[in-house]
Amino acid sequence: MRKTSYRSTYWFVSVALVLFGSTLSLGQNREKFVISAKAGGINAVTGQASVHGKGESEWQQLMVTDDLNAGDRVRTESDGRVEILLNPGSYLRVGANSEIELSDNSLSNLEVRLLRGTAIVEATGGDGTELMINITTPHTKLAIVRQGLYRLNVVPEDATELIVRKGRVILNDSHTKVKGGNKVVFSAIAVSVAKLTKEEKKNQEDVEVWSKERAETLAKANRHISDRMLTSAFAGFRDSAFGSFGGFRSGLWFFNTRARCYTFLPFYDGWGSPYGSSYTISVYSNPRIATYVTNNPPNGWPAPSTGGSPSGSPGSSPSGVITRAPATAVPMDPDSGRPTRRDSAPDAGRPRLP
Repeated sequence: MRKTSYRSTYWFVSVALVLFGSTLSLGQNREKFVISAKAGGINAVTGQASVHGKGESEWQQLMVTDDLNAGDRVRTESDGRVEILLNPGSYLRVGANSEIELSDNSLSNLEVRLLRGTAIVEATGGDGTELMINITTPHTKLAIVRQGLYRLNVVPEDATELIVRKGRVILNDSHTKVKGGNKVVFSAIAVSVAKLTKEEKKNQEDVEVWSKERAETLAKANRHISDRMLTSAFAGFRDSAFGSFGGFRSGLWFFNTRARCYTFLPFYDGWGSPYGSSYTISVYSNPRIATYVTNNPPNGWPAPSTGGSPSGSPGSSPSGVITRAPATAVPMDPDSGRPTRRDSAPDAGRPRLP
């Protein structure tokens, strides 16, 4: 009995140490980089997936704590799915039996190569934001320029299929604009464009269902960002550090320690996923940050707008106190038929810092 008890205790302690080590590793890799504007972060992995670093000789198991650099490749097996952060607010979701390369991870020239399989891009934007997410396949090169939903299927020796459910794409070879509700098929000898049929609009692959579920999860993670989280995240910033994230004007990536994933933290309230979920917590939800930007705007940061904003974004008084712009007509997106930015009332139950 004593021997059995000893073995049980030894097994329990060993497992506890392994779990503690895993938790510590995650915390060291992600929690100290709570705010980011970088592309290439792995935000979710299910099933079997592996990564091949540029210059390395072997494939390694892909971890949710990994960050891809330019030239790194990711592939999935029959049960694998991966979510990768692109520019803030945009996600690349890779389906089963697929392979991609992050060719360029800079926000100014972001490029992804889909070598085989299926990938979905969920792109959040607003007010005519030019996203410029470059996608290359064995058959074509294109640029996602507007917020929306995009699915690509690649059969290397056959063709590339692009489905634009919402948004706008520019084909690099012909500079043709493809709007939402269309399908494009690229082969070695021809390019064809057609409207999506009712069945194609209705039918969705498993990876599309998963993509929508992830979108809802990440929007929920945004809504669960507290004032304490925002204050803690920005507390260690020196004044000059605010400007380091000014290169992309829609917002930032924010690591929600409770949800254990990055979510989109827009600069202003009223942003939403093209799936319909809302991002109700913004950078300027925190008066400390709004006050700083109002009084001393960092280079590249969009300052809180004045009370006359026509798009429903929060304004600020000269003292830095956030005010809400009056409701006015919201311009409609010509591609999706939806408002370019949705007005949203402040969450009355959410505490505000003095």
